[in-house]
Amino acid sequence: MPGTRKLGKTTDQRMAMLRQQVTDLLDKGRMETTVTRAKEIGPAAEKMITLGKDKSLANYRQALSFITREDVTKKLFDEIGPKYAERTGGYTRIVRVGPRRGDAAEMAVIELV
Repeated sequence: MPGTRKLGKTTDQRMAMLRQQVTDLLDKGRMETTVTRAKEIGPAAEKMITLGKDKSLANYRQALSFITREDVTKKLFDEIGPKYAERTGGYTRIVRVGPRRGDAAEMAVIELV
């Protein structure tokens, strides 16, 4: 099915979760979550990194409207963006790590390359 995955949440809940998980990924560099959530986080994080590569006020404000913490946005533009300046894409990696013990959900680690 084309489009985004609903993940069993309403649109506003899904967007809040996505914003928070992208913020955590950019802050820590890696995180463990379910495979379907990781597949949703990846493209959003890559878009933020692409914005961080070009240091303009418009890009900073656009990233700040999505990322929930200002210090992470500053880190994106000062450290992460210049790190990937010569890459044209593929900033994240998803590695499956097996089922979760409690409910057997397929887990994955998403990390910045």
